[in-house]
Amino acid sequence: MKPWKAELSLLLITFIWGGTFFFTKEGLDFAPPSVYVFIRFSIALILSLALFGKNLKHISKKHIRHGLILGLIFGGGFLFQTYGLMYTTISKSAFITGITVPVVPFVYWLIEKTRVKFWSKVGVVVASLGLWLFTNPSFENINIGDLLTLVSIFFWAFYITYMDVFTRGTNDFKLTSSLVILQFVAAAPLALIAIFLVDLNGFYFNFGQDLVVSLAYNAIVASLIVTLIHTNVQKYSTPVKAALIFALEPIVATTVAVVFAGDEIGPRQFVGGSIMIIGVLASETGEMITKSLRGRLFRQSR
Repeated sequence: MKPWKAELSLLLITFIWGGTFFFTKEGLDFAPPSVYVFIRFSIALILSLALFGKNLKHISKKHIRHGLILGLIFGGGFLFQTYGLMYTTISKSAFITGITVPVVPFVYWLIEKTRVKFWSKVGVVVASLGLWLFTNPSFENINIGDLLTLVSIFFWAFYITYMDVFTRGTNDFKLTSSLVILQFVAAAPLALIAIFLVDLNGFYFNFGQDLVVSLAYNAIVASLIVTLIHTNVQKYSTPVKAALIFALEPIVATTVAVVFAGDEIGPRQFVGGSIMIIGVLASETGEMITKSLRGRLFRQSR
């Protein structure tokens, strides 16, 4: 797959993930975070087993280990982010989650010892500035939800990096679909443990249509379908570029909030969103434009 096609797929993932803030916030009115995440991943696990379970017989012990590691990181990130959403605002949650963008290059370097390209660094800086302007978060009163969400960004940074490491060079759909199943195999029990450790005393569950809609979106679309796409395509890009594309998630989240929750977008959001897009474009096209300009200058000087 061409890198640009993979990055368009990552952009699609960003649009889908952007909707999860709204649907998760809605779902938490009906169940505590651990219960919500457990049901979400259990649905995704059952469906993935029904669709791709037969592919597990083709997987090696090494790839089983890789899938379970990804699942533990994946599940931990969602648990901390979901608990955070219960105590903080969508604006703060979106901004803090977006801090994954500047963290990924450092995690990538730590694991791979690979130099981050100049234009990727430029893109990270520009996109982070745009993210700050767009979300306009207030940190005058930092609460437990903000701190929990902050913890989640390290899970996301390692998840994006290890997704690249563990899927690089794998073009077999049977293998990648098995990795998807194994991620849910690890993530669902993690949420179950959290039920007993954190939410058992304050347990509540109110079944309703809004909960069904919330879980249908987050379990089927944002978990099963997105994880399948992500596991299959990120290897054709880089972790830094993937993080930059995912940085557009707050724009989508705010748009969903405007359409469905009546929120308003002001001039600051338009400016911030535009700067974020410029940051992503700088990372994607900066090297190509630089080479093109150098080529023209070289031809003119001859």
